[in-house]
Amino acid sequence: MLLQAKEVTHFFGGLCAVDNFNLDLEQHELIGIIGPNGAGKTTIFNLITGVYKATRGSIRIGGIELVGKTPNQITALGIARTFQNIRLFRDLTVLDNVRIANYSQVKYNPIEAMFHSGRYDEEEKRIANHAMDLLAVFKLQDYADEASKNLPYGLQRRLEIARALATHPKILLLDEPAAGMNPNEISQLMEFIGWIRKEFDLTVILIEHQMRLVMGICERITVLDFGATLAEGLPKEIQNNPKVMEAYLGEGGDL
Repeated sequence: MLLQAKEVTHFFGGLCAVDNFNLDLEQHELIGIIGPNGAGKTTIFNLITGVYKATRGSIRIGGIELVGKTPNQITALGIARTFQNIRLFRDLTVLDNVRIANYSQVKYNPIEAMFHSGRYDEEEKRIANHAMDLLAVFKLQDYADEASKNLPYGLQRRLEIARALATHPKILLLDEPAAGMNPNEISQLMEFIGWIRKEFDLTVILIEHQMRLVMGICERITVLDFGATLAEGLPKEIQNNPKVMEAYLGEGGDL
């Protein structure tokens, strides 16, 4: 088991945002977490990545407890994420956005960085080469010197994923990657997620409202409603679950 969440609960003041959440994630799986707005989906990602500390419960990667660790410590253990609202360093270049993700793994110390001595030059060259290799894989190399804010929306999404992969993750958390995309772009995104999963040997957790995307690529799905797990199962099981349809569309709805 690569990632395990057991009885994870989180309160904001007196509000229970996540209630007794459980997850067993095996290597190379691609799973979806869905639910209406406010169901607690992004809070789950924030708990896994250390943005929030769970009020109670356990989250482990490879047996290592994540609750109480900082986001950078969790990144170093092999978890990376993207965000519902793209969070690039907008005024930095495309290349620098990817380069900056490497600095949790540099092998030079602060003194060497200050005086550009020792391992500094070799490491900086390695980081730049790795970043350019990633840009080439994602067909962004021609934009390397462009400010990231000038990229079209779809390329910004691609850059955010490239930056996440620069940290060498085992698990990639994608928070609504299809937001703002048209049907043709969603089809391309489905192929793209499948490709990066195979190419980078990833395990993927996906939060998404686009049911076509979720049902098309996820191997199993967890449904949240008001912070609690409403249903779990295969896409077809979720699609035909009356409780899920009611939570989304009201009684008699259909996904």
